[in-house]
Amino acid sequence: MIQRRTLAGLLAASAALWMAAPVWAQATVEAPDALVKRLSADLLDTIKNEPALRSGNIARISQVVDTTVMPHVNFRRMTSAAVGPQWRQATPSQRERLQQEFKLMLIRTYAGALKQVSDQRVVIKPLRAAADDKDVLVRTEVLGKGEPVQLDFRLENGDGKGWKIYNLNVLGVWMVETYRTQFAQELNKGGIDGLISALSSRTMAADAKSVQ
Repeated sequence: MIQRRTLAGLLAASAALWMAAPVWAQATVEAPDALVKRLSADLLDTIKNEPALRSGNIARISQVVDTTVMPHVNFRRMTSAAVGPQWRQATPSQRERLQQEFKLMLIRTYAGALKQVSDQRVVIKPLRAAADDKDVLVRTEVLGKGEPVQLDFRLENGDGKGWKIYNLNVLGVWMVETYRTQFAQELNKGGIDGLISALSSRTMAADAKSVQ
């Protein structure tokens, strides 16, 4: 039986790791719910049609994430929110390492769940937002085997150039807040460098597990 949280987490990391919209002020900017719908459909189709993805090929998964997902994610904001107040104390190089290690950890954490993708589809719920809103919640359900899975997205469009995802809600649990609690423990023990080391260790552990 498919684990609901694992599958939803996969879709989250990928989108991470993904109709009734108002008329937005700038017609050239894709509406946030339309963006989530398109990304979700494209990612699910890609996963279903590529054996390399379903087999957990990290290089190919990373390529898809970098080319398809990351342009639509404010990953700097996501990482800084997960790190919390100590983000302001990090050097530019430490911030780059945190973002890179966080992304690698997420990819490897959910890579195994790709094998479970079969006939799932994402249904977008009606968007409740005004035309001039710069921060919105897009609510979705993942339908497939078993009960529907709640998967919601927080998006921002502060510069007016396009919507970017910065947080995900899986079955009522916000991803950034969950990782902030976990990261706080590492930060308290070893500061920024300690957190970077811990994230790197999680990635290596996930890689070791995948080859067993």
